[in-house]
Order: sequence, then C-alpha cells, then structure tokens
Amino acid sequence: MNSQIEQGLAAPAHLSAQRERSSGTGPFCAYERMLAWRYLRARRKEAFISVIAGFSFIGIMLGVATLIIVMAVMNGFRAELLDRILGLNGHMIVQPAQYGLSDYDEVAKRVEGVAGVRLAVPLVEKPALVSGEATGSGALVRGIREAELMKMPAISANVVQGSLEGFDTAEAVAIGDGMARQLGLRLGDRVTIISPDGDVTPFGTTPRVKAYPVKAIFKIGMSEYDSSILFMPLPEAQLFFNSENGVSVIEVYVDDADGVGALRQPVADAIQRPHYLLDWRQRNLSFFNALQVERNVMFMILTLIILVAALNIISGLTMLVKDKGSDIAILRTMGATRSAIMRVFMLTGSSIGIAGTGAGVIIGVLVCRNIKGIQDFLDSITGGQVWDPTVRFLTDIPAQMDMSETTAVVAMALLLSFLATLLPAWRAARLDPVEALRYE
Repeated sequence: MNSQIEQGLAAPAHLSAQRERSSGTGPFCAYERMLAWRYLRARRKEAFISVIAGFSFIGIMLGVATLIIVMAVMNGFRAELLDRILGLNGHMIVQPAQYGLSDYDEVAKRVEGVAGVRLAVPLVEKPALVSGEATGSGALVRGIREAELMKMPAISANVVQGSLEGFDTAEAVAIGDGMARQLGLRLGDRVTIISPDGDVTPFGTTPRVKAYPVKAIFKIGMSEYDSSILFMPLPEAQLFFNSENGVSVIEVYVDDADGVGALRQPVADAIQRPHYLLDWRQRNLSFFNALQVERNVMFMILTLIILVAALNIISGLTMLVKDKGSDIAILRTMGATRSAIMRVFMLTGSSIGIAGTGAGVIIGVLVCRNIKGIQDFLDSITGGQVWDPTVRFLTDIPAQMDMSETTAVVAMALLLSFLATLLPAWRAARLDPVEALRYE
C-alpha cells in the first residue's frame, strides 16, 4: 500500500495542478475554507492549541487598538497644542533692531498686506508680578487693542465671565481662569500689577504699582496660559511700562501654519526696517521635536505587541501541523496538492490575524470617539484627575484619528499575521505522507 501511495504522490506537479483545475476546485475554494474553519474550532484534545490561538487573537486585537488610540491621542495632543499655542502667540514675531518700534502701525499695515497673512498685532509685552486677595504670582502682561483682541478667537471666543466690549476705554484687564482661581479673584475684583520698570528717582528706579478691575475672565484650556497671561489695553500698557511711543513686538498670524516658511521673505520685505523675525517653528522647535520623537518611539514599542502575537500564531500553527500530520497525509492521498495544504494553514493563521485586526480597529475607533466620556468616567471612579492639566498643559485628553496612519496600522497587522503563517504552512505542505502514515 505504501508503494502505491508513493507512486501516486510522485506524479509531476503540473499533473496535480491539472487534476485540481479539472475537479472544479481552485485557490481558496470552499473545501479549503471549510478545513481552515474546522482547524480553528476548539476541540478537547486540541485545547492547548486553541488557547494559543486565543492569545494570538487577543494580542493582535489589543496591539491594533492600542496603536490606533495612542497615535490618535498623540496627533490630537500636537494639534491642540499647536492650535492653542498659535492661537495666542503669532506664527511669526517681529522684534525691533537698532531702535524701537515707534512706527508699529505702519509696519503692521504693510505686513497685513502680504498674501497669506491674516493679522498683524502690535503688542506691549512685559513680565510683572500680580497679586489678588489670596496670593501673588508672576505673569506676562500683554498690552493689546480691543479690535485686535476680538480678532483672536482663542481669547474672544473663550470668555467665560464678563465681556471684552469697551476694553480700550475701561482701564481694566482680562485674566485667565487659572490666574483668577490662583489669586482668589472674581469679576470686578481688583488685581494689583507690580512692575520693576517704574519711575527714575535720585534714589534709583522705584517699582510701579497699580490696581486694575477684572473686566473679563477667559479659559483657553491650556493651563500654562490660563494661569500666567494678563491682557490690558494697549494705551494703558504703554503708560504703565514707559513705552508711550512704541510696542515690544508685532505678532503675525498667517492662514497656513505649516506654510509659514514660504512667507518669511515676503514678510521681511514688507517690514522695511531693521528687525529680527522668528517663526513658531524656531520658538517651539525643541518642544515639537520632543513630541515627534515620543510619537515615533511609542509606535515602535507598541508594534512589539502585534509582533509577539504574530509569533504566537507561528507556534500555534506549528503545533497544529504536528497534530494534524495524519490528516494532511490522508488529504494528500485523496488528491490534495501541496499548494492546497499550504493555503489551508495560511487561511487558518490569517483568520486569527484578520479577526484580531478587525476587533482592534472597532475598539480603537470606539475609544477615540468617546474618549471624553471615558475620561470623565475614570475621574468619577478615582475621585481625581486622570489627565492632570498642570502636567500635560491641556485640560482634556485630545484624540484625532488620521486615516492614513490607521490604514498603515491595519496593513502592518495583516502583513505580520500573513507572514507568520508562511513557515508552518510550508512545513505542512512539505510533510511526507508515507512517513506520516507509516505507523498509523
């Protein structure tokens, strides 16, 4: 009988392929899918193999879901920081060189005439000490006109108490929500501002101290700015800081933050005076570079979860091939080709990867879409703040999914799952039926 089996299996490969086509079967046909599904189902004597397959499924699912969630949070974190940092600070900063910016209105008008520039804002910007009912702290005081302040949605659209109407003539200030809580101030209370650049006397320079009522309280959502920025009318700031004829800087806002490099030369030409010009990439280079490095490292680390799950697929399929040796031999004697056997086990392993990837995508998308509710739920359970804004700058966990990144994660998971099936499937196809049935 063994000699007959050997003779039947010694037929040329092209005859086997012809026999496969003539029988009405083809690659990944119904019987191959049926066998793959049969090998996936748990049986009592194959429980350990099923456990390995289950761990592989869970590993791929968790790896894909975690990658999608982490990448979305990193993207959202960068986008939110960029939006809020550049919503309060200009995309480009014009600083004077050789002499002060006394011609700031003319310079700002010329800069705003450059195509792609949305707004040019003259500012008096000075550090100072502020104090309220509770305590005192350092602050960055910004003198700005009401018209420009209203054109900055990061401030004008986030006023939680009071109003910015009549800001120029009110001799009052606008402060962040964090500063109001820190100093124990409410709307209408007076905040005392102390500047070291005061009046010059025979005994030296005396600090300048003045109290202003709080006209508006804003909440940007970035703790560092909400607790350290104070706005006052530009004429009042010029008087308070002895800058009656000029401003400190002109902040330039453009339509496309990522295209700011192309506008540097046109803006520099429009200034028409000695100056220093810095854009947001230079001012925040180390910060955003650190975010990019962290993002890349997290991607590589979390990819290891999927890789470990793929290795589990290899071990599970290898054990399955060893356990199904007699089944493979019988299939070969019945006319199954080596390629058919290989496809059966490739389908078995790939099904785990496909199912795990699909489940991971569903979980990742659901978490990203409901991340605010999940944050609130965890805060209510722990009784604290899962996302501490004083450490992470933002008050809420941001999540912004990128379709190309999600597609790349899915493709990588499917590719690793497919590659993991090749070696065990190849070994199954190379199994010698004579040796497998010799002692049956």
